[in-house]
Amino acid sequence: MSMYKLLPITLAIGVISCTSNKTNNQDDNGEESNFFSLNNKTVTVYTTADTANYKLLKTDSSKTFSEMGQPKETQVCVFVDPAKKFQTMLGIGGALTDASAETFAKLPMDKQSEFLKAYFDTSVGIGYTLGRTNINSCDFSSGSYTYVADNDSALKTFDIAPDKKFKIPFIKSAIAVAGDKLTMYVSPWSPPAWMKDNNNMLLGGKLKKEFYQSWANYYVKYINALEKENIPIWGLSVQNEPMATQIWESCIYSAEEEAAFIKTALGPTLEKSGLKNKKLIIWDHNRDLIYQRASTTLKDPEVSKYVWGIGFHWYETWTGSDMMFDNLRRTAEAFPDKNLIFTEGCKEKFDYSRMNDWTLGERYGQAMINDFNAGTVAWTDWNILLDQTGGPNHVGNLCFAPVHGNTNTGELYYTNAYYYIGHFSKFIRPGARRVIASTNRTDLLATAFLNTNGTLAVVVMNKGDKAIEYNLWIEGKAVEIKSLPHSISTLLV
Repeated sequence: MSMYKLLPITLAIGVISCTSNKTNNQDDNGEESNFFSLNNKTVTVYTTADTANYKLLKTDSSKTFSEMGQPKETQVCVFVDPAKKFQTMLGIGGALTDASAETFAKLPMDKQSEFLKAYFDTSVGIGYTLGRTNINSCDFSSGSYTYVADNDSALKTFDIAPDKKFKIPFIKSAIAVAGDKLTMYVSPWSPPAWMKDNNNMLLGGKLKKEFYQSWANYYVKYINALEKENIPIWGLSVQNEPMATQIWESCIYSAEEEAAFIKTALGPTLEKSGLKNKKLIIWDHNRDLIYQRASTTLKDPEVSKYVWGIGFHWYETWTGSDMMFDNLRRTAEAFPDKNLIFTEGCKEKFDYSRMNDWTLGERYGQAMINDFNAGTVAWTDWNILLDQTGGPNHVGNLCFAPVHGNTNTGELYYTNAYYYIGHFSKFIRPGARRVIASTNRTDLLATAFLNTNGTLAVVVMNKGDKAIEYNLWIEGKAVEIKSLPHSISTLLV
């Protein structure tokens, strides 16, 4: 197969610090932020396209606006209204798992450097600012492990030694290249086997009530241990995929059980341990049940007060064009004081022959545009790096990643998913506010964000088989843009 080369990408977009999610248009001092004026603005276009050798390539620059007024029905348009502002972007990134760390460690030094810049550098790379990692082992670990000895409910033997060989050095390397702008959160796949009713880290099972407090203390010890290693932790989720009995590490909670654990153990423990500022995420599973889950878990204000947001995945909800995005909108409408965060997604069932499959990237493009338009404040891909087999994975659950490293040859392979994600992560920076973007053709999808430095980033995806000429219409002025078939573009204004 041919190898996608990392293209040099140069854009002085700057590093913008993360801000809290706001529901108004003011900064912490009450001053107007994310201000936009169309005066003297031009448009620069970056494109990734199936029908051309474009990979985040600058395909047009300094395109100027002209008066347009009322468009005709026959005129194709992407309409953007910078005056209508919504959620604030926290960050975009991926999971730094054991599998990613182990694959990274097996690459040559020059390829390690290339990889880190490709993901975390804001100039030559796509500028990731968000990271997730696993508490205890997950399927993308070489084997099952915990940080304590069996039956040590007091956690006296707690030691993160399993993380120190690969994962911690890997995360530190990413933070160094990201310039200390990497927002990290942690998620467990399973408590230790002896805390569960099936006495197994795998195959579901439930956390025994007598170990609620020990397990809550476990999160605190893990967060403190990582921070002692100079890895700041922003937040945590209660449980990865709490309704899935998997052949790998898994643990089941009903909505009522998750609420009870938060109310009686995890929430108060975080508070008493000086970790009240860590953002707590519930659900961390698919879009299909997100509204039911949120409405049930959050109905008790004594639970809700501890919860920052609702995490979701895309598995079991992909049926062509319908990924149940309306479920996100209903949840955002019902719980405006909570945040939506995409916590995991990938293309499953790795097949080496499909590394160049264009649908890999298009799935990301469609999901990200719709998730953001539904109110999502942060977006986390699954493994940021896997090897040539789609692993390592101790139960054979092999998957695609945006970048694969061949541990035999030392080569890096950049799938088009990497470039599709980059159209968002590189140009929509932390602190950006989403603004209205709409189209009048079904093959064109669009979202738009106004960065704190005043740049407007409009992402337009053409999922159709034909090129489309359209007008980017803002405040009665427009500029003509050509969208290639099966392409994604970022328009910087």
